[in-house]
Amino acid sequence: MRLNRFLAAAGLGSRRHCDELIATGRVTINGRVCTDFSTQPAERDHVKVNGKLIHGERRLDIMLHKPAGFVSTRSDPNARDTIFDLLPPHLPRLFNIGRLDAQTEGLLLLTNDGDLAQRLTHPRYKIEKEYEITLDHPWDPALALKLQKGLMLDGQRARIDLVHSVKPTRLRVVLRQGINRQIRRMFFAVGYEVKKLVRTRIGGLRLGDLPRAHWRPLSKAELKSLKPRRSE
Repeated sequence: MRLNRFLAAAGLGSRRHCDELIATGRVTINGRVCTDFSTQPAERDHVKVNGKLIHGERRLDIMLHKPAGFVSTRSDPNARDTIFDLLPPHLPRLFNIGRLDAQTEGLLLLTNDGDLAQRLTHPRYKIEKEYEITLDHPWDPALALKLQKGLMLDGQRARIDLVHSVKPTRLRVVLRQGINRQIRRMFFAVGYEVKKLVRTRIGGLRLGDLPRAHWRPLSKAELKSLKPRRSE
C-alpha cells in the first residue's frame, strides 16, 4: 500500500491532504523523513506524522441506520447519544460522510477512507439523496413547483429536485444539496412541519431492510454504485 493510502486509511484525511503531509516533510518512517510518494510501508515499519506514531488500519466502509435522538458526531458537549455509541469498539476509527440532524433517521455512511468522503461531499458532484417525510397535515401538490424552483436559505437558493406524493401526509423527496436542515426549513417556509424524516437512499445505495440502530459493511458493488459523476 502506497504511503498516501496508508495515511488516509489511518484516518488522516484525503489522499491529497496526505500527499501534502508527505511533501512538507512531516512524515517519517523508522526515524527518517520520507518524501517519496511511492514508498510502501512494511508491516513492522514505524510511520509517524508530526512525531506521532500512526497505526495502519484496514479500510472499512459501512452503512448505519441512524435512529432519531442520536447526533452525527463523535462526542457531544451536551452528553447526548452519538452515532458512534451504536458501533462496537473493535472497529477501525471511522468518520461519518455528511450528517443527519438529531431527529432525522435513516441511511448514514461511515468510512476511514478520506478519498471516498471527499468525493461524496465535494461541490462538483451532485449525489442524489432520497428521503421519506411525514407532514403534520395533508400536502398541497401545487406547492411542489415552488420547492423545485427554490427558496433562499443561508444566502443560497435551496432546491428540492423531486417531490412525489405517497399518501396525503407522506412524501418522497430527492435532494442534490446539503444545506443544514434543508428539508425541514423548506417545508416550514411553505406552511408545513415535518413530523418524521428518514433518508432512504444515497446515490445508488439504498437503506433497504437494515433495522434501526444496526450497521453492516458495504460490498464492492455498493461502493462502485457510490462512485460520483461530475456535474455538468
